[in-house]
Amino acid sequence: MSRLNDIFTALTVAGSLVVLLKGFGQIKISDWLIGIGTGLLVGVTMYYATLFTPYDFLGIVQGNVEQALVRGVCTFIAMLGGLAIMRQDGTVQVSLAHGKFRKLFVDILIGLAIGLPLAILNVFALQLTQGQSITWQNPLAALSDALQPALVEEFVYRFAFLGLVWMVLRHSMPRSADWQAGLLALFVHNFMHFDDLWLEEPLVALGMGLVMALVWGVPPTILALRRNLESAVAFHWIQDAARFLTGF
Repeated sequence: MSRLNDIFTALTVAGSLVVLLKGFGQIKISDWLIGIGTGLLVGVTMYYATLFTPYDFLGIVQGNVEQALVRGVCTFIAMLGGLAIMRQDGTVQVSLAHGKFRKLFVDILIGLAIGLPLAILNVFALQLTQGQSITWQNPLAALSDALQPALVEEFVYRFAFLGLVWMVLRHSMPRSADWQAGLLALFVHNFMHFDDLWLEEPLVALGMGLVMALVWGVPPTILALRRNLESAVAFHWIQDAARFLTGF
């Protein structure tokens, strides 16, 4: 059985390709540069990753080289698909694509500031649930490897997947399509972490998914919808940077 993350990533990439084919003319040169840049960043940091070890994609892709290629390509396509949706008045904005560098800097700081207390809480929660103490890791490796879940998951779920759902809902419920899409993306992103647990203890998976959605899913969703994608990435990044730094 394929992992839920693999399934939704593949569906999102496929949907992004369809959007790109239909709205190819709306893509700007800056969008291509951003898509290529983020894809390369994900690929390079995955190649050198030491603390982050993703599951084999579809049970086939293994090792840092193969993972770097697949994750980089998927990020590139999802980012371009999300940007194509954004150019069609999509709900999640990317300040870098609009050339709003001051807003970009401010919103990254906002995302980090909101995320830091919850990152500390997450470390304490991991200590309790896993029954192990903090083991300090290489700070540079922690900061670099944290880009993997932060960039890939936010670009795939909080940008491309959310945008695709928004496109489906925008005509039938124009006033609430952004929040409806945001909630669906939130729940899909959180619940996909428990695919094995869904088979073993579905009620536990449901409870844990709801807690994660409330504490660690709602803030980046609000940030993405009200600020920009970069603020949500910053929030997500500091969660994993703290986790990797402390050995979880």
